[in-house]
Amino acid sequence: MSIPAVQVKQLRDKSGAGMMDAKRALVACDGDMEAALDWLRTKGLAKAAKKSGRTAAEGLVGVAVDSGTAALVEVNAETDFVANNKEFQQLVREVSRAALAVEDVDTLRAARLGDGTVEDAVVEKIATIGENMSVRRMVRLEGEHVAHYIHNSVTEGLGKIGTLVAITGSDTVTARQIAMHVAASNPIALSEENLDPSVADREKTIIADQARQSGKPESAIEKITAGRWRKFREESILLDQKFVMNSDETVRTVAERTGITIVGFARFEVGEGIEKEQEDFAAEVAKAMEG
Repeated sequence: MSIPAVQVKQLRDKSGAGMMDAKRALVACDGDMEAALDWLRTKGLAKAAKKSGRTAAEGLVGVAVDSGTAALVEVNAETDFVANNKEFQQLVREVSRAALAVEDVDTLRAARLGDGTVEDAVVEKIATIGENMSVRRMVRLEGEHVAHYIHNSVTEGLGKIGTLVAITGSDTVTARQIAMHVAASNPIALSEENLDPSVADREKTIIADQARQSGKPESAIEKITAGRWRKFREESILLDQKFVMNSDETVRTVAERTGITIVGFARFEVGEGIEKEQEDFAAEVAKAMEG
């Protein structure tokens, strides 16, 4: 039967369920609003929606590799305990594999997974596990080889920090070592040429202003800025960083010596950039008792 959009919106507002779930409920219940609300509650979808306002800043990073293609995803939940939940781990594993075939996170959420979509699978886990969850981000890299590394691993391919390094060349051992380096050193760009110009301009301005405020003469500002900018590159740009396994070399010289070219890298750390709610212990216990 045909369900008016206004009725779908009313059920969505009343239940907090997603638009498509609200429509499916109304179709299943022949347009009966109260029956549709019960249908959503039975399926766990209204319960899931109630939790959607909670901050999800924990979870797992997952990696999937298929020949010269690899994908990295971050799936968030509310508490660190969920990272040890086998159902949640399987969800992250499946989402990681789905990411191998898509370009961005919006497409990933809508990608087919089982009998529904990735987003449907997440909603189902919200209902069964009882925490808000979300597929936050993904990246896919391609190269002759793509090395990966998972730090603080909870099981194969899942952990708290994940990295990818795509290369041309055959030295996969060095590529994996560089993936480990990326986990430790957290570079912001592959090379100076890849660095966002606005980031470079802002950093150079800050360096110059700091030198002026310290009372250095204007004639010395340019030299001071150049020196501090070189230090910034060594700390922040992958190819210019000192290699964590041999500080006598940079990542650039390691790559040149082993005959590989780094064509891309990625690094995800669970929860980075998410503002976490701060609660006292009593408030946390009270919330847990409320369910």
